[in-house]
Amino acid sequence: MSDSKKILDAWDAYSEEHTDLDGWPYDDHAYGMRASRRDADTAEAFEPLRYGARHLLATAETQLTQLPKNTVQSRWVYQLGVLRDALDRLDELHEQWLQTRDALPVTAKPGTAEFDDALAEHHAESWSYLDDWACHGKALREINTAARKAPAPLATAPAAPAPERRRSARR
Repeated sequence: MSDSKKILDAWDAYSEEHTDLDGWPYDDHAYGMRASRRDADTAEAFEPLRYGARHLLATAETQLTQLPKNTVQSRWVYQLGVLRDALDRLDELHEQWLQTRDALPVTAKPGTAEFDDALAEHHAESWSYLDDWACHGKALREINTAARKAPAPLATAPAAPAPERRRSARR
């Protein structure tokens, strides 16, 4: 997630420097190429997280339900929803990419225009959802930190000992 943040910060700096006051690029081609690089870099940064993302979300949702109410940030529920929706969409787009890739001619390999253009289109479609993870993913860490710092639930009071029976004086 921090790599994605660095990529986004670098993009913002580039965009600010290479666009006019209305946000129009000075050089459409160069700007498009840089945006394509941003999209690919963001996808690459997310890849190590992709397969564990559902588990991370489920863990955070469970932790959130167990936190004392006074420690919960109201935005966390919203952020987890954004992350879940983005992950659902990323999974759909990944399946579409696999179908697209499999439908390419045998000659379309990485490095060929046909393959690279299709991959760039996939990255462009995925970018906003990856950006959601870059922007809201910190909620997972925040929830985990709150869960680790939360006081342990109070142990149940031990059962009262059974009253002792007096032995009778008869023997």
